[in-house]
Amino acid sequence: MLREKIRGAGKGLALLGALLAPALAFAQNCALCYTQAAGAGPRLIQALRSGILILVFPPMAICIAIAVAAYRKRNRFNAD
Repeated sequence: MLREKIRGAGKGLALLGALLAPALAFAQNCALCYTQAAGAGPRLIQALRSGILILVFPPMAICIAIAVAAYRKRNRFNAD
């Protein structure tokens, strides 16, 4: 009975966290970064966009590689 209450509370906290996550992510804007980017020329804006892509793709590639490796090894310990 106590375990069911703990699980229910955990699910409620997970739901609350999922509902608040987009609001918290949106609140992470830096005013200084925003004003610098808004007043910058087209070359700096293109550099920012390139920098964002450079920072996004390596972690994404690592996560995909780990998922592919896990998928390939999924039945390794269950084989007879």
